[in-house]
Amino acid sequence: MKNIRLSYSYLLIIHAVIAMVIFIVPFLSKIYALLIPLIGFYAVYTTKNKNNEVLLVTAYMVGVEVFLRMTGGNFNNEFVKVNVIVFMILGMIYSNFSINAFVYWVFLLLLIPSILVTSVTADFNSDIRKLLVFNLSGPVCLAISAIYTYRRKILFPDLQNVVIAMGLPIVTTVAYLFLYNPSVRDVVTGTQSNFETSGGFGPNQVSTILGLGMFVFFLQLILFSKSKKMMLLNGVLLLFISYRAVVTFSRGGVITAIVMIICLLFLLYFFSNAKGKSKFTLVFILTAVMAGGIWTYSSLQTSGLINKRYANKDAIGRTKKDRLGGREKIMNEELDIFIDNPVTGVGAGMGKKIRKEINGKEVASHNEITRMISEHGLFGVFGLLILFITPFVLYINNRQHLYFLSFYFFWLLTINHAAMRTAAPAFVYALSLLLVQVKVPEKEENSRK
Repeated sequence: MKNIRLSYSYLLIIHAVIAMVIFIVPFLSKIYALLIPLIGFYAVYTTKNKNNEVLLVTAYMVGVEVFLRMTGGNFNNEFVKVNVIVFMILGMIYSNFSINAFVYWVFLLLLIPSILVTSVTADFNSDIRKLLVFNLSGPVCLAISAIYTYRRKILFPDLQNVVIAMGLPIVTTVAYLFLYNPSVRDVVTGTQSNFETSGGFGPNQVSTILGLGMFVFFLQLILFSKSKKMMLLNGVLLLFISYRAVVTFSRGGVITAIVMIICLLFLLYFFSNAKGKSKFTLVFILTAVMAGGIWTYSSLQTSGLINKRYANKDAIGRTKKDRLGGREKIMNEELDIFIDNPVTGVGAGMGKKIRKEINGKEVASHNEITRMISEHGLFGVFGLLILFITPFVLYINNRQHLYFLSFYFFWLLTINHAAMRTAAPAFVYALSLLLVQVKVPEKEENSRK
């Protein structure tokens, strides 16, 4: 156990150092981006994916995606999604997949009509390939990942390793944010999402990945801190990540993290025995104290502007009419598009073009649900029903999956405010389909002996 703790600590230090090195020499971000899939492929190839190494590699890539985008390491916006798809297919080649995952093949088939509609209706000036890739890479990444993870057996400690693999590059992201903008007070002047506190990148996506980091290190703090030193280390990381998530002024990721933590605590409490439940008072108190401390410090550093942001007010205290930063208008327009084109929708990627014709502005959708409905029509509705219902059907016989609700709601809430711009919601959704075993059954243990 001591060696495991040391390796965990060293990994955290290494990832903080990566942030410093890339901050000093930005070009190294591209080298970093190349090394990850190369090393990952070597690991999967040499082990033949015997222990689901594919999940570790893809989890790491999901965690590092925003950092690569922030630092110019991504070769294109779909770099990580494509890599996740490739590695998942590689994992299926080595380790097969469940025939019962056909429901996600059906989901993929439901995407085809919108591709045909776009191909027919898009004029010759449109870059059809870019339209399709931008709008379908997320759903395809989700489907392929889901086919791989569908009822795939994994031990709880191995699942936690996957979660840590996601969390390590988030430490790099946070360290980079502190280097990029050490003084939040100096750059916060209003209540809008802040690019300066987000490393010069989109606050919505930074908030999303930091919210995921909040959940990862909350897990580490309350479930896997076996000593006071580890509690201190994980507690400090949780505080730093939470603070930087809050001061992005993008609420989606923070609210999602809070929901994930509540879901986790609910399942832990529900399945705990009397002795375990008695310890939850301390956990609740610790969580409340940390949350209060983070919020108070964030409020002081932003001169109270963060309070106004979450109260939906502008810098001088006036309540904003639009609670979702303009997203309501886009969502309403997409629902109108669906009503006008209920069967096949307007075609993948065409909603953006239609909104430009209506408003004169080309604005991408932030909501994957209304986007799928407007662009895929009834095929999109059926596809969404598959995504909504299937995880809960599997969970009936998968009660040992303590992270199920947290993973599911991360996906659901994220696609409502950040669509599927990154691979994170697709991959985390897929993790909710794993067949998790907290303890190896006796028969299996005896056969191994």
